[in-house]
Amino acid sequence: MILRKIIVRWSLIKREEIKNSYVDYLKYQKNYSDYTALNYSSDIDEFFTFLDSEIIDFLDITYDEIRFYLMKLKEKNDKNISIDRKLSSLRGFYKYLANEGYVKSNPFSLVSGPKKDKKLPRYFEYNELEELFNVPDLSTPIGKRDRLLLEMLYATGVRVGELVSIKVKDIDLSNKTILILGKGNKERIVSFGEYCYDSLIDYLDNGYNELNIKHEEYLFINNNGGVLTERGVRYILDKIIKQTSIQKSISPHMIRHSFATHLLNEGCDLITVQKLLGHESIKATQIYTHVTTDRLKEVYYHSFPRAKIEEKDK
Repeated sequence: MILRKIIVRWSLIKREEIKNSYVDYLKYQKNYSDYTALNYSSDIDEFFTFLDSEIIDFLDITYDEIRFYLMKLKEKNDKNISIDRKLSSLRGFYKYLANEGYVKSNPFSLVSGPKKDKKLPRYFEYNELEELFNVPDLSTPIGKRDRLLLEMLYATGVRVGELVSIKVKDIDLSNKTILILGKGNKERIVSFGEYCYDSLIDYLDNGYNELNIKHEEYLFINNNGGVLTERGVRYILDKIIKQTSIQKSISPHMIRHSFATHLLNEGCDLITVQKLLGHESIKATQIYTHVTTDRLKEVYYHSFPRAKIEEKDK
């Protein structure tokens, strides 16, 4: 009995080490954000809890056991989108295990998730963004930083992890471009317009040096002089929206949704939006093909030859 407990304990320690190695792989080789890597880790831990309850070795699972796990998630009333995300996390983890030789093949490769709930991406209207932009107090370094944070998220559509990773040297002021290191360590160039440019200059000239007491090379600095984190960005956005009349929650990704939606509403093509967002596949960009009713009406009445009666036909 004692020997069995020792073996089980060693197995659990080894399992945790392997999982931590995978999380490090996501962060340092795949360049996933801390937030995303944490979600992957949580999904894997939840699966481990299930395996322990069923006394199943994580290196020796079967297709039927995976289907049983998915059934358990449904019984917990997990939403389809949540189940699909967890399945994606585990598929990636077991692909890593197969590549590292821990398992012969990926048992999740043939498992399909539930049909996703179709939800349109949530975004802000133009007037709501203007209200957000007017909240920061531009008489303070913190206010200048927060205004730039909003302007840059919207002007570039970058992910929050990409935003906090921007270094001052990555910015080309003359061309109004930024070198972004995205998912999978892939670089891309994003542009920004005049509003963002003005906020950037104001922050660099009148706020950045006051905040940057630790002489960081990154653009966004927190209240203590260190590098602003993803969690810090979310805290700032939550604080800003509470000072508005907007009855919506806020997230960095929601501003990214706004960036893509507004581009499409103004006639930008999907391929261009894909490149601006840094999506590897066009499928990821297709969620933004929704457009507002007003935009649909406008295109219809301007494009369809018999949408309206001309004066000469009356």
